[in-house]
Amino acid sequence: MKFGVIRFPGSCDEVDALLACRRFADAELLWHHDRDLHGVDAIVVPGGFSYGDYLRAGAVAGKSPVVEALREFVANGGYVLGSCNGFQILCEAGLLAGVLMRNECLQYRCQSTNLLVENVETPFTRGLRAGQVLTMPISHGEGKYHADPETLRTLNQRHQVVFRYATAEGQVTRAANPNGSAENIAGIVNDEGTVLGLMPHPERAAESAMGGTDGLQIFHSLLGSLVEDGTFIKR
Repeated sequence: MKFGVIRFPGSCDEVDALLACRRFADAELLWHHDRDLHGVDAIVVPGGFSYGDYLRAGAVAGKSPVVEALREFVANGGYVLGSCNGFQILCEAGLLAGVLMRNECLQYRCQSTNLLVENVETPFTRGLRAGQVLTMPISHGEGKYHADPETLRTLNQRHQVVFRYATAEGQVTRAANPNGSAENIAGIVNDEGTVLGLMPHPERAAESAMGGTDGLQIFHSLLGSLVEDGTFIKR
């Protein structure tokens, strides 16, 4: 079994993501101009500042050759996890609904956040409990999730909102929202549930020395999903 971690010019969390993946399986870096995904079984699109965030965060990366291959990978049922800039890239590429905008406070935010787990019926959260609170760091200037009212209704109706910013007690409040995201949304999945994007960094919450290991639960859930459905065997 093998994970692939995409590296763009300006990525800064690809090594953390690689190390987190290697806690559970083999993993390798994929370069932004690759069209060959090297037979990986799941892909992580890490955080950073791809292409210097020119135009908009993730806009240039969303047009890169590796994202063309990523679309085919997703169409074939492949699992993709995108954190921070990875979430921005997935939205820019049309693989997830909505957009990430400048933080409401117009400031860069680097802090710990609490996430309420809403949907445990995804490959990334199958090992979690509904209502569980995870703690992970954020580090972004454009993390305000926005979508039109109809898209938000659809996301809620189809249970595509996976994480919301919350208090340590699991209360979804405005004070717990670090960037002004609509409805405190911190992470969503696509219609099929195979692509997860979230602004917090699970790869930065994968070592006790970094402050906590809650992020490992997402990688562990993903591993369990690959094993259970035989995805890695079929590829």
